[in-house]
Amino acid sequence: MTEEKSKIIQVDIEDTMKKSYIDYSMSVIVGRALPDVRDGLKPVHRRILYAMNELGLDPSKPHRKSARIVGDVLGKYHPHGDSSVYYAMVRMAQDFSTRYLLVNGHGNFGSVDGDSAAAMRYTEAKLTKLSVELLRDIGKDTVDYIPNFDETLKEPAVLPSRFPNLLVNGSNGIAVGMATSIPPHNLGEVIDATVKLIDDKETTVEDLIKIVKGPDFPTGATIMGKESIKEAYRTGQGKVVVRANAEIEQTAKGKNQIIVTEIPYQVNKARLIEKIADLVRDKKIEGISDLRDESDRKGMRIVIELKRDANSGVVLNKLYKHTQLRDTFSIIMIALVNGQPKILNLYDMIYHYLEHQKDVVTRRTKYDLAKAEERAHILEGLKIALDHIDEVIKLIRASKNVAEAKQGLIDTFHLSEKQAQAILDMRLQKLTGLEREKIEEEYEELIKIINHYKEILANERLLLNIIKEEILEIKELYNDDRRTAIEAVADEINMEDLIDEEEVAITLTHLGYIKRLPADTYKSQRRGGKGITGLTTRDADFVEHLFITSTHNYILFFTNRGRVYRLKTYEIPDAKRQAKGTAIVNLLQLLPNEKVTAVIPVKTFEPSNYLLAATQKGIIKKTDLSQFDTSRKSGLIAINLREDDELISVKLTDGNKEVIMVSREGKAIQFKEKDVRDMGRSAMGVKGMNLDKDDLVVAMELVEDDSELLVVSEYGFGKRTSLENYNTQSRGGKGLITYNKKEKTGKLVGAKVVKNDDEIMLINTNGVIIRLEVKEISTMGRNTQGVTLMRVGQDVNIVSIAKVIQGVEVEESEEE
Repeated sequence: MTEEKSKIIQVDIEDTMKKSYIDYSMSVIVGRALPDVRDGLKPVHRRILYAMNELGLDPSKPHRKSARIVGDVLGKYHPHGDSSVYYAMVRMAQDFSTRYLLVNGHGNFGSVDGDSAAAMRYTEAKLTKLSVELLRDIGKDTVDYIPNFDETLKEPAVLPSRFPNLLVNGSNGIAVGMATSIPPHNLGEVIDATVKLIDDKETTVEDLIKIVKGPDFPTGATIMGKESIKEAYRTGQGKVVVRANAEIEQTAKGKNQIIVTEIPYQVNKARLIEKIADLVRDKKIEGISDLRDESDRKGMRIVIELKRDANSGVVLNKLYKHTQLRDTFSIIMIALVNGQPKILNLYDMIYHYLEHQKDVVTRRTKYDLAKAEERAHILEGLKIALDHIDEVIKLIRASKNVAEAKQGLIDTFHLSEKQAQAILDMRLQKLTGLEREKIEEEYEELIKIINHYKEILANERLLLNIIKEEILEIKELYNDDRRTAIEAVADEINMEDLIDEEEVAITLTHLGYIKRLPADTYKSQRRGGKGITGLTTRDADFVEHLFITSTHNYILFFTNRGRVYRLKTYEIPDAKRQAKGTAIVNLLQLLPNEKVTAVIPVKTFEPSNYLLAATQKGIIKKTDLSQFDTSRKSGLIAINLREDDELISVKLTDGNKEVIMVSREGKAIQFKEKDVRDMGRSAMGVKGMNLDKDDLVVAMELVEDDSELLVVSEYGFGKRTSLENYNTQSRGGKGLITYNKKEKTGKLVGAKVVKNDDEIMLINTNGVIIRLEVKEISTMGRNTQGVTLMRVGQDVNIVSIAKVIQGVEVEESEEE
């Protein structure tokens, strides 16, 4: 008895229950209910796909009985009920449950009416082409393997997942104390968002929201409201209202009928129709005379026939209110990150997926590199043997056995064991000249491949470019049109819709005061006039930037620090002509000592357009405009500047123009824009103009047909010169003389490419502006000083010139 009592262990029941329940909870969370952020799969789905891959059920092979697949999954990897495995496989084969099918089912796999799939002994399945992309490169040591439940086999801890499956197909699961509900999305949109993050490390969740419009359900329908989607993407939690797509048709008898063609995701069609019938029977909805389901293989069609006197709009709204024709989909984006459940926003999900892809491609590259080096090592041995073939044959013939021959080769020619074995295995046909050349060619090709693999492993940008190329290939192969429409609801008013679109003038002063004025504020004057005061400013302040744009356009503000900020024109406060305006620091979060040096209005961020940027030190850079389609209050990197350089000019271009750069000392160089390669936002750029010591670039302009170069000096002199006088040179040269600089003229302050019917504005240090017609300015040769355009007093200089956009109404006024 004493011996028996000694086997009894006293425990605290509360602690034991807590520990046991926590263990059970974590087992359900990690091992059953939640998907992994990397491949978007729960363990059961991962095991099904892996088992099918091991069975060789790729898309080119015949279907195999579902029972065989389920049996393999149960026996090897997933020791749970067979129905749970089969049901998981069935969902991956249902086009109304899964947005992009991962299993190709053959037989009865259920219906949107809630019909169950046939028993597993009747149905058959194999992998789809897209699911092969989840498994691609799994044999190249791209993922870790873990022991199965009885430690007799290994299974992958995660799949390589060459596309972002978690967002693409979504996931649903109820764990202990938490649940996940991630909606499916459009493959193309998700891949575009991933590419955006690859291209720009400074991408924010707001940038991604612009690309991923919203969930894209397999059953289509329409999401009502955009703000709810954005909130869910920002926080990882939210709700979206999904409404069926319905149309009102008129029958031949003149009666109206409501035709429902798409219903919300996860709504049972048969139960929906039954619910409508119950509402009609209980007289909660009146005006319906008949209800039938005319759905077929071509698509869904629920016909709701109305009585002749019924108001079709009222009936449809009642149906939306009382039935699942309008349903709410809850979004809770919980997934496993490093084995722990976390709520993730849109950025987090794409970021963690991209980190996984970096790991996958790195491991694949290392695997391929090892294989290539192994083969190169063998070929080096074969080359040595072929170079000393007579000695090799003599050594082998003199050996008593294979072991002695191998050792003799190792000792004589300093070979490895693998090389010696390869020589012994070499067939006599390898001794022919043609075979010898093949070995040489293969070896040279392998060396190139090995070097390429090493470059990839040493350069993260190369690695990311490979991920980008491969994921874009998947988009090209499998992308389709969005099925779910998204509509704004009544309370989602766009501020821009309340602002009238009109042409306005924007002025920005040296000390950073900005304001918006009507475009016709500045009157046209004849050459030589003193102008009108365009802005009342503080002492020593003056207007530096002036341009005409639309209230609905964007304005990009480029700073001397090489950063860019963005505003809508209507966000700039309106002001009177005499007012000094609003301090730009109240609108932009400028860094200390940061000053706006270039401003450009943009209507849309088309990917076929570029922004061309130039610096004082003659550097030029071309960047795709689409890379600037992002908004961050703290600004974005526009160009990587050297310490002693500043950004001075930015131009919008199509990439096929010619560029002319003008320096302060009167030099100009013209070259093709194609000489400047496309670079990322944070790149440094290339040399556009080779400057003399103490010289600086004051202007960079795009060359236009039948145009002239207008230059203006600091003391008010200027002239026009035909662009035909400037030969197209190679980028990076010193250029040609464009202005005869003298003491009375001063150095150049700016230049513009103009046409005869253009108008320009000159601004001096007192903030005085004069508007001139270009045709009144003299045309002269390159090596001339020009004529007086604007009279300046003592200690007053011209500081800036601006070209007036055509179409702005102007009025004639007398000279002062």
